[in-house]
Amino acid sequence: MSYEVRQHPAGARGTARPATPRPQTNDGPTRHLRPRRVQRALVFLGAGALAVPLLAGCTEEDQAGSPLAPQDIAPVARDLVADGGTLKWAVDAVPETLNTFQADADAGTSRIAQAVLPSMFRLDAFGRPVANPAYLESAKVIETEPRQVVLYKLNQQAVWSDGREIGAADFVAQWRALSGKNSAYWTARNAGYDRIAKIERGASDLEVRVTFSRPYADWKSLFSPLYPKDVMGTPDAFNDGARRKLKVTAGPFKVEKIDTAKKDVVLTRNPRWWGKPAKLNQIVLHAVARDKRAAALADGSVDLAEIDAADAQRIDLANRAKGTGTPLQGAGGKTSVKKLRDWALAHGFDSDQVRVGRTKLRKAITRYLEQQQELREVEVRKSLEPTYTQLALNGSTGPLADERVRRAVARALDRTELARLVLTPLGLPAVPVGSHLALSGQAAYADNSGAIGDQDAKEAQALLADAGWVRGGPLKEQKKGEKAAGPERRTEDVSEGGDDGEYIVGEEDDGKGHDDRHGDGKRHGGADGDGKHHEDQHGDGKRHGGADGDGEGHEDRHGDGKGHGGADGDGKGEHEESAGEGESAGDGDGHGSEHADRHLAQEGKHGGAPGAYAPKGTAAPAAAPAGPLAKDGKPLALRFVLPSGPGSETLNSVAERISAMLEQVGIRATITKVSDESYFKDHIAAGDYDLALYSWPSSAFPATDARPVYAKPVPAADGSVNVEQNYTRVGTDQVDQLFDQAATTLDEDEARDLIRKADARIWAAAGSIPLYQRPQLVGARKNLVNAGAFGFQTPIYEDMGFLKKGAKVSPSPDQG
Repeated sequence: MSYEVRQHPAGARGTARPATPRPQTNDGPTRHLRPRRVQRALVFLGAGALAVPLLAGCTEEDQAGSPLAPQDIAPVARDLVADGGTLKWAVDAVPETLNTFQADADAGTSRIAQAVLPSMFRLDAFGRPVANPAYLESAKVIETEPRQVVLYKLNQQAVWSDGREIGAADFVAQWRALSGKNSAYWTARNAGYDRIAKIERGASDLEVRVTFSRPYADWKSLFSPLYPKDVMGTPDAFNDGARRKLKVTAGPFKVEKIDTAKKDVVLTRNPRWWGKPAKLNQIVLHAVARDKRAAALADGSVDLAEIDAADAQRIDLANRAKGTGTPLQGAGGKTSVKKLRDWALAHGFDSDQVRVGRTKLRKAITRYLEQQQELREVEVRKSLEPTYTQLALNGSTGPLADERVRRAVARALDRTELARLVLTPLGLPAVPVGSHLALSGQAAYADNSGAIGDQDAKEAQALLADAGWVRGGPLKEQKKGEKAAGPERRTEDVSEGGDDGEYIVGEEDDGKGHDDRHGDGKRHGGADGDGKHHEDQHGDGKRHGGADGDGEGHEDRHGDGKGHGGADGDGKGEHEESAGEGESAGDGDGHGSEHADRHLAQEGKHGGAPGAYAPKGTAAPAAAPAGPLAKDGKPLALRFVLPSGPGSETLNSVAERISAMLEQVGIRATITKVSDESYFKDHIAAGDYDLALYSWPSSAFPATDARPVYAKPVPAADGSVNVEQNYTRVGTDQVDQLFDQAATTLDEDEARDLIRKADARIWAAAGSIPLYQRPQLVGARKNLVNAGAFGFQTPIYEDMGFLKKGAKVSPSPDQG
């Protein structure tokens, strides 16, 4: 089970922009949660209202770079794609609604919308919005004074499936439904539409003029998708008319039927489509559980499916020249049960599956081997999703309410090692994410991590000392039921098995959690897939150790815990310092100079706390004496909350590695596992945690989509606090003002620079620490082309299909 902070659907961020963001955590299927309806009012501040010093990421040269991994879709020219056929595409569930602007819309909803509805803009391979020529001849700002006016010139061939032209009436209906002025519409959000003053016909029926009441930089995010006025025209039609059917569409496909019994959504060619005709006759979106997808790919019930790392490894194994091999041998054809069990466990069988007799186990292995033969027709396509995993630090209470402690946590982390732990075993680039608001390749991206600094154990210890946390301090005897520093623990949510729900890094338990030394006096943390912690020393001053689990905490990724994890062994040791005692490289790479970073982190104005660096003269402890850090008689202990369900193995491995890093600077992290059902609702959203791991998608429109995630919490009239989607509860007035300025400037370069400045401020506040970009693994039939791991880019549904017989995939085809 997982929870996704969704701004845009997988593979097409920015095209079908439904509800407000929601966090995602495990490797299992996505659980979507109803977002808040209340949005904070946006405040426009003039350019002179906030003086911001030069921050990392604000140089003139373009630091956006390129995507770290290209899309992997077996691209070919259209003339090499056979006409006809049915693509069976695995989804998590049959969508509850076909209206992407409702709160219970999910990734399946958006996938359907991409195939059957107009989108004025879609994303390219760099995650940047581009006009969709199927619907637009052009769209641009034609006036800025006295008000911003955008003129859309529509493709003259663009018509709805009922024959009516797409025009101003559809734009008007969608604006009125999503403006927020009529509460009878059960909308999930109104961002952008609430800034529109009027919409009118232009010089012809093919022109639509949109006039804004306030400037809106992210105007390209609007009307994607665009629904017909039949859906948006009345509250009843909006609320109920498009939940299970879409009678009128305008894409290369149309919704033929939804079969809840077979768990299918059937899309067929739209006979009124004016663009390049769809190659496929049908696309069938079929609901398949994550743990059943390898079998579904093997038996042909699906052709395309997002998979986890265990299934990816299994498919790769099936395609090796020597195949999978077999244990079904031995004297008299009877392999011992022990050997069968060992082989089965080594090939991904669950422990429960091997606790059967020889006959049943042989049958299970036989079926597995048959599937392996069938999987030779399937391959793994991989890229990086436009989503990153972060470490969230709850700044509302406990030790992490002090920015110095949060920054100490950040300085203790070797983010490169964590990225390698997850991505290197998958053959993907292990580059830490340098921005909260964009990913490499997107226009707003710049590596602003220099605002907090690289890993530096001595600096982390100095920050903790400055905050009053010292080793060997007196500890008060805790009374029964008294909590350590940190949020109160909800024991009813701890996973079954008593102490199994809690794990403290560095604490020995029957020989588990060793701290072996090899003469260098340094610790090298690691975790194997069984949850036992080992400290292994190699005498080289570097932290080693793998984690049997290669993915991360996401809806569908790589938490198999079956021998895929492991850093490559070159992470920094506990005493290894970053260049120049936390100095940041300043050669135009987004880090800025050490002087600029210290100035940002320490200026402490407008409510800011001390910086990423301890005040000059604060000495770190010369050594690491025995005993925990303590303050006011309490130990420095943080509660690291994780989900416990299927797919959480890799989250656990990452958390253990992080906890081992924190242990090096004197921070004790207790890993507590809670049920998937309560993880987000009762812990992340409720603020009942110190540390947590979950993921955010990157948006092409960060000024709009990211603001609620980092907005400063505001007290409400009833005494509660409105955190919007800021689940770390860490925010500043400066960040809010920078977002507001970015949302209202129509100068794209200025907007980009303001977003980068906001990101540097977010880094300095240390409420969340971006770690690595999520892997995207897709199992695909080998002859399926123009489909797979899409990365940033919006899928082009009309080009998908099966390769003609005799044709071959070209490495660099000329898309026709």
